Amino acid sequence: MASIETYEDRSDAELLKAALAGDEDAFLLLYAKLKGGVFRYAFHMTSSSSVAEEVTQEVFMTLLKEGTNYREARGDVGAFVFGIARNFIRRLKRRERRYEALPDDDAVLRLAASLVTEPEALQRKMMRDESLDQLQAAIASLPEHYAQTVILCDLCELSYAEAASRLGCAVGTVRSRLNRARSLLARRLKPMRSAEIGIRDTGTEGCVI
Repeated sequence: MASIETYEDRSDAELLKAALAGDEDAFLLLYAKLKGGVFRYAFHMTSSSSVAEEVTQEVFMTLLKEGTNYREARGDVGAFVFGIARNFIRRLKRRERRYEALPDDDAVLRLAASLVTEPEALQRKMMRDESLDQLQAAIASLPEHYAQTVILCDLCELSYAEAASRLGCAVGTVRSRLNRARSLLARRLKPMRSAEIGIRDTGTEGCVI
């Protein structure tokens, strides 16, 4: 069996082809490259680490079974894998899942900071956790095409072009959806902003999120 180093300069499409031919090292390298993005997307879409783990496992099992359907002309392997993940999540979201708070993720914190005025005025960790919970709930309440766009661009930190590839739309559409999604989030997070103003009016020192 070839060493993983043999494939380090290969494209994802070449790795997938080798993996489908039975090369375990090629599959392991492809898995290592793509699993983080799949898990991150699944987690932010479902608010559950256990569901994200389930989706990630199922996605790569499905990739081995259905990877022959991949066509490089239609997009990169990442987009193909994203499509598998999206289909699983659509089915899984029909089930009721226990809500789990978002971790202290830098991308999440930056998004919260961009949507809530002066987030450093929110004091104590309890307030911080509450703000992240509200952000996650607000994202979950968006129509799916808006939620996916804000998750891919703001939380998974994909470029507009990468997000467009995964969503099967134009870059301009991604920009438009992202602007609309951010506007909706800001509106739905307005109560948080009002609570923050109330804290500031008390003269209590805030902490930085």
